[in-house]
Amino acid sequence: MVAPLHAFDRAFEQMPLVAILRGVKPDEVLPLADLLIEAGFTLIEIPLNSPDPFTSIRRLVEHCPAEVLVGAGTVLLAEDARRLGDLGARLLVTPNTDCAVIRAGCEAGLVPIIGCLTPSEAFTALACGAAALKLFPAGRLAPGYAGDIKTVLPTGTRLLGVGGIGTGQIAAYRAGGYDGFGIGSSLYRPGRPADEVGALARELVAQWRSGG
Repeated sequence: MVAPLHAFDRAFEQMPLVAILRGVKPDEVLPLADLLIEAGFTLIEIPLNSPDPFTSIRRLVEHCPAEVLVGAGTVLLAEDARRLGDLGARLLVTPNTDCAVIRAGCEAGLVPIIGCLTPSEAFTALACGAAALKLFPAGRLAPGYAGDIKTVLPTGTRLLGVGGIGTGQIAAYRAGGYDGFGIGSSLYRPGRPADEVGALARELVAQWRSGG
């Protein structure tokens, strides 16, 4: 099996958009995953404040091809990181910077994508083992904030914008220095028909591939 970080590098290079399925139910998740994968997504996140999230994650881990990385978002506890590792998940996404959670994720073989906002939080997250940084809520910041903070971060640090980013914002925020995005309600929200989610997924992937 490819090491988790190398697998993440490949998946991120192929399509640096994370599908955030907040609120999805276990009986909905596989058809949605198939639509996302068909559209070109390689990174899928189930926030832990969704209904029965660990069941959804387990089903995705068993169902998705190896090149598609599955994991959890809104991870706040080290024990949840360890549980994700036991399920075979590979992504750990947080809204905040908590070194205990980051280290537990690394020990469990997960790739930590860590929420931060300030330079201090960003450096702390990297020192504790973050593989990428999630600037949240990005939509409340000017697009150029990513480029500004990158001037002091280690070369090659990957910054994802999450929160309020959809098709109408990707171009400006990408030009501002973001390397990828987590897409939530602009892609999926409870009650949205699956065919609509598929169409939105294709639109987002096409926009990224066309340069934003």
